[in-house]
Amino acid sequence: MASRPPALDPAVLAAISVGGGLGATARFGVGHWWPVQPGRFPWSTLTVNVLGCFAIGVLMVVVTELWEAPKLVRPFLGIGVLGGFTTFSTYSLEIRRLIGTGATGTALAYLGLSVLAALGAVAVAMIATRWVARWGST
Repeated sequence: MASRPPALDPAVLAAISVGGGLGATARFGVGHWWPVQPGRFPWSTLTVNVLGCFAIGVLMVVVTELWEAPKLVRPFLGIGVLGGFTTFSTYSLEIRRLIGTGATGTALAYLGLSVLAALGAVAVAMIATRWVARWGST
């Protein structure tokens, strides 16, 4: 008989929900302030996703290597706020729209640049956070 997964902690679900609402609201605000123009490179979504990846790189080093964070910090900030702020679904939709308008080159550039910039942001953030932590402790 297969084992049943553990029950979800209501406090963790609440932290994720509140964080997700805050992150999604911030993402909506950026989209409203800096809208993507049809057929144009979606700079605002790229920026949001790269910033979110940078922030998750910092957060993960801080909560796993530098600080014994309270139980709800990681789900609230990592899954909730940053998960709600970044947007893979909008990224995918924008690629589809660019292809649909005949801007295939722009779509491919956006696809590649997003992946490289997001991974680079996480790596740079983790390296920089560790460096700052070592520098601050000397």
